[in-house]
Amino acid sequence: MIKNALKTSTILVAVTFAGSALAMDKNYGPYPVTLKDYSGEKTNTVSYSGQIARHVMEASLKSLAGKGDGTNADELEAQMLKYFNGSDEELAIIAPAGKDGFAIKQKTIQEISSSANLAGKIYDGAMTAWPGNLTGKEAALDIIAHAAASTKGYDADLGYDWGQVLSKYLIGAVAYHQAVDNYLDEKMTAYNKPNNKPYKDGAHYTGKEHSWDEAFGYWGGPAHTTSLDPNQLYNVSKRKDFESADKNGDGVVDLKSEFVFSPAYYAAGADKGGTKSTSYAQNIMNAFLDGRAVITEAAGEALNADQLAAVQGYAATIEENWEKVLAEAVFKYAGSVYKDITKLGELSSEDEKKEYFRTYAKHWGELKGFSMALQTGKNNLGKTAVEMNKLIGFGPVTMDLTYVTGVDADGKFVKDAWMNWSDYQLNMLQVQKLMVDTFNVASKTNDVTADLAAFADKLSADQNAETD
Repeated sequence: MIKNALKTSTILVAVTFAGSALAMDKNYGPYPVTLKDYSGEKTNTVSYSGQIARHVMEASLKSLAGKGDGTNADELEAQMLKYFNGSDEELAIIAPAGKDGFAIKQKTIQEISSSANLAGKIYDGAMTAWPGNLTGKEAALDIIAHAAASTKGYDADLGYDWGQVLSKYLIGAVAYHQAVDNYLDEKMTAYNKPNNKPYKDGAHYTGKEHSWDEAFGYWGGPAHTTSLDPNQLYNVSKRKDFESADKNGDGVVDLKSEFVFSPAYYAAGADKGGTKSTSYAQNIMNAFLDGRAVITEAAGEALNADQLAAVQGYAATIEENWEKVLAEAVFKYAGSVYKDITKLGELSSEDEKKEYFRTYAKHWGELKGFSMALQTGKNNLGKTAVEMNKLIGFGPVTMDLTYVTGVDADGKFVKDAWMNWSDYQLNMLQVQKLMVDTFNVASKTNDVTADLAAFADKLSADQNAETD
């Protein structure tokens, strides 16, 4: 949802440059050194290893969130914080890990980047979607602490799947936030990280080259994305398609350039699985390629007005499509929660309901995490965020029909309200409608909006009957 749309002239300039990357290799890199007076031995300016390390840290944190046994909270929290804050210690890659038929080149975070962390890059504005009046960073730390204290990352009383909430939130609060609200925003203005100067002292790449590359790293798609269809991208991320991943044929998947991380994975999921064909992954990848081509072709000179406008146009395309990917995920998991409630109502025994409630909590955690992620970008969602947060709530409706409404003076979650299942299902329908109305989502996986009118009428009739 681009609130400050580019002027028509800017868009036309972007179109003028749209074919520039087509003559180049559709792989993202290598790109030559263009920095004036550079005399070193480097020949490739592409570098985004820190961004890849952060994707691995996020995936590893999700895995660690499920390792609690009710007795190891302090130890587990300390371990999780190493992946959040970074560490001088060697950190094993917990996820994604290699397996039979899908060998991965790197085994430790340090093999990717020696100094990466999530804490220094996370969105740290107000996170009103999470209870406790916390900042974005504080919300992440709160979720980590609760995950470590839980049993297998699950709280049946509150209805939380901690790993899902944490993972999906970080996908937005680090990668999306840094890419669209930093590298593709401030750093794509004329005098911030200019193209005729090195990104920093001693660097062999220009300010614009490296800023653009770092945004691409946060996107998380492989360098050869354009040669893969949505199913291949999806299956590479699931570690089910080694042949599609191993672009250079060396027998291992290089996480730095050949794997599919979460943002690109969810774009591919929307592209392959919705009710209408979308092309978010390729839209974003092509915009990254075309924008990089404009920067490279500037040959180490400061970008002129037309070049800068073109690059900003490609940045806007990336931002708009990436925002829609997150909105599509909110739409999808609102539909999952709606269907889970229907399923819970169909089960006859309490044991069956208790077992299936775990699936419902997982889907709600994904819904909540993505809804928080959506609020960490460049755009202030304003009223949309307020409405979305009210509909989803701080916690799902639980088995006793109560839900989390906040925290007490000691920071403990409070459940002091009641809502029936039908009312919460209506909320989920309204969440889906909000995603359509605000973000114009098109894939619409798990679309249940056809039930909205009939469902609202039924609830109104039931409420009128109760007051007769």
